[in-house]
Amino acid sequence: MTIDKGIPIKNIYYMLTYAFKELKHNNYEHIEGESFEDIYDLFAEILSLGVACILKQGLHREYIIHSDTLPTLKGKMNITGTIKERMNRRLNLVCDYDDFSVNNVYNQIIKTSIEYLLAYSDVDITRRKNLRKLMIFFDEVDCIDINHIHWDALRYDRNTRTYQMLHSICYFIMQSQLLTTESGEVKMSSFTDDHMNLLFQRFVMEYYKRHHPEYKASAKQIKWNINENAAKTSLDMLPIMQTDITLTIGDRTLIIDTKYYANTTQEKFKKPSIHSGNMFQIQAYVSNEDMHHSGKVDGMLLYAKTESLLQPDVQFSNHDGNIFLVKTLDLNQDFDRIKKQLDEIPYYAVSPR
Repeated sequence: MTIDKGIPIKNIYYMLTYAFKELKHNNYEHIEGESFEDIYDLFAEILSLGVACILKQGLHREYIIHSDTLPTLKGKMNITGTIKERMNRRLNLVCDYDDFSVNNVYNQIIKTSIEYLLAYSDVDITRRKNLRKLMIFFDEVDCIDINHIHWDALRYDRNTRTYQMLHSICYFIMQSQLLTTESGEVKMSSFTDDHMNLLFQRFVMEYYKRHHPEYKASAKQIKWNINENAAKTSLDMLPIMQTDITLTIGDRTLIIDTKYYANTTQEKFKKPSIHSGNMFQIQAYVSNEDMHHSGKVDGMLLYAKTESLLQPDVQFSNHDGNIFLVKTLDLNQDFDRIKKQLDEIPYYAVSPR
């Protein structure tokens, strides 16, 4: 009932409900009262309920362009292809036509993910039966090579927005490689730090948006504090500074960078310290955002607490008055206590200097 670092699967579900508001509505409510032995068992239940909801509305259809050799004209004639047919003494026509089909990437992603879960032995047998029943409606849909999915290119409008949350779950599933054991059973790799890092970041952002709208939480892009007259080609070479969470509190700003690591500290010459790359990153965010050296921009590294005995809890300031904090959030506790910790975090930025 836990994943790595001892985090209860129920807490993963709560985090998902913040990251994806849809889980608070429709027919997902009963999930909160269920027990899950495996994270992919939870994903199977969410997919099962979500796909059932989509089927009530009908699978999304798109016009798919086909090119085929036919005895009669359909759609538009492909002149070049047809000439080649004639040169080979064949009387068929090469036609380009549209087909209003369910066999599109939106449905292919879901079908492929369900296939993965059906092959995974640790998913509850009842949930696998439910998924198999749903697969009947995907007979006309092909599976897709996950390496050919352009996740950033997917667009969600009023016809496809019901797919958005399910595709996020599918992304987690597809990024876990399936491994076959000697006994022939299929095992899914563990829910990795990369998966949790994405979820952790989105959860914290959405928590502040929902419970503390006064903080105006956003994922702000910070401009480099350099001479604007510099050549554009030079500016284009600089990396983008995209914050995880930026909170605006009165006249102060708190930049939060979330981190989910196996170890919250690094060790060199047997001396533990904060990850140097993380520290340099948050310092760059703060110094460039506070371009007038007002001291009103603070930075925080927020780590998910691990089972390590050493957990960073650091606070210091620079000569401009900017405060830097390193805190940990314990995800292995009652969710109300997690919420209390998150409620307290912004007050570090407005505490007396």
